Amino acid sequence: MNLQIDKNILDAEVMLEKDFKKAEEIALYNQNKVLQAFIKNKISSSHFSGTSGYGYDDIGREKLCKVFADSFGAEDAIVSQAISCGSHAITTVLFGLLRPNDLMLSITGKPYDTLDETIFGLESGEDNGSLKDYGVKYDEVDLVNNTDFNEEEILNKLKKVTPKIIYIQRSCGYLFRTALEINKIEKIVSKIREVNKKSIIVVDNCYCEFVEDREPTEVGVDVAVGSLIKNPGGGLVSNGGYIVGKKEYIDWIAGRFTSPSLKMEVGSFESGYRLVFQGLFLAPHTVLQAKKGSLLIGKVMQNLGYPIIDNTNNLADIVRSVVFEDKDDLVNFCTSIQRMSPVDSFVTPIPSEMAGYDCEVVMSAGCFVQGSTMELSCDSPLRKSPYILYLQGGLTYEHIKLALNDYLVNRK
Repeated sequence: MNLQIDKNILDAEVMLEKDFKKAEEIALYNQNKVLQAFIKNKISSSHFSGTSGYGYDDIGREKLCKVFADSFGAEDAIVSQAISCGSHAITTVLFGLLRPNDLMLSITGKPYDTLDETIFGLESGEDNGSLKDYGVKYDEVDLVNNTDFNEEEILNKLKKVTPKIIYIQRSCGYLFRTALEINKIEKIVSKIREVNKKSIIVVDNCYCEFVEDREPTEVGVDVAVGSLIKNPGGGLVSNGGYIVGKKEYIDWIAGRFTSPSLKMEVGSFESGYRLVFQGLFLAPHTVLQAKKGSLLIGKVMQNLGYPIIDNTNNLADIVRSVVFEDKDDLVNFCTSIQRMSPVDSFVTPIPSEMAGYDCEVVMSAGCFVQGSTMELSCDSPLRKSPYILYLQGGLTYEHIKLALNDYLVNRK
C-alpha cells in the first residue's frame, strides 16, 4: 500500500483512544435503543411499501412514526418526506403551537438565520405570513459566554410572563460555541418547571440526534424537531423531517401539518419507507463516524495551533468549528474537502455572494444527497478575520481521515 497518512493524524489518533472508546459505547447504547424500537413495533417488510392518494391505510407511515417516537423516548411523532428541511419542520411546530398574542421565548439567543422570516418577517416586511403578522410576540435570553443557559434571567422572566413556547436551539448555528449537552438541557428544564408548568418547551435538535445517550424528549422536553438529511436519516434518506414529543402537542402540530380535520390520518409516499427505516437504524453508527471524524479534525487542528471549541469531553453535535486567521488557508481546507468528495470532486469552491447572507460564503459539499449535513461538508461566512469554518458530518471515519490528510499534505 502506497497511502501515506500524515503523522499529525497518527499522533492525534493515539491521543483520542479513550474518547473514541467513549463514543463507541454511546453508539452501542443508542443502537440498542433504536433496535428495541423496531422490535417493539414488529417492523416487517410490509411496512416499507408506500401508498398513493390519501394514504388512509398507510401502515408504513403509522409504524414509522411509532418507531421514531420510541427511539426518541417520546409519546408520538410526525415523520414525513413532505417536510422539506429542518427549518420547515421547525416552522410547522411553531405555527402548530402558537396562537395570536402568544409569546415565544428563546433561551438560546436568536434562532438560526433561516427562521428570521418565520418569526420576524424581516426581509419580506409586513404580510409575509410570519408569526409577527399573526400577532405572536417574541423575546429572547442570550446564553452566558455562548456556553450556558442564563438561569437567573430566564427564571426572572418566567416569574413575570408565561410564554406559550420556550425555545432551545441545541447546535451552534453560525456562532462560535458548543452545542448544548443533554445534562444542561435537563437541568434548565427542571428549573423552569419549578416556576412554570404550562409553557411548551421546544428543542431544535438538528445535528444532535444520537450524539449523546439521551434525547431532549427523554429529559422533560415537550417537543423536539429535526431533519432527516441530518443525523436520523443515517445518510440514506433523501429528504424529510421529524417531530417527536407529547401526544397532545403532536396532535396540535399535525393539525397544522395537514389540516385540523385530517391530522395524521392522511399522507402517502408512493416510493415507500424502506430507506427511512433503514436510515434510522443506521443512524447511531453513522453518527459515530461523524463524531470520531469531528474529534480527529479538532485534535489535529488544535495541535497545529488553530483555535477550536475544545469539546472533546462533551461533544453534543456533529459540527466542528475551526478558526482560521488566513482566508486562503481556510479556502484550501474547503478545497481538500471538495477534492476528496465522492461527488463533484472536480469542482473548486470559490467564495461568492449568496442569498440570505451579508457577506461572501465559501462552501464545500460533494454529497450523494444534496445539502445533506450527515455527509462530510463545510462552509464559512467570510465576514472578517479571524474566519470560522464550520465542518459537519461524514458517513465514514475513513473518508473524513482521507480528506483531512489531503489538507495536511497540501498545506502551505
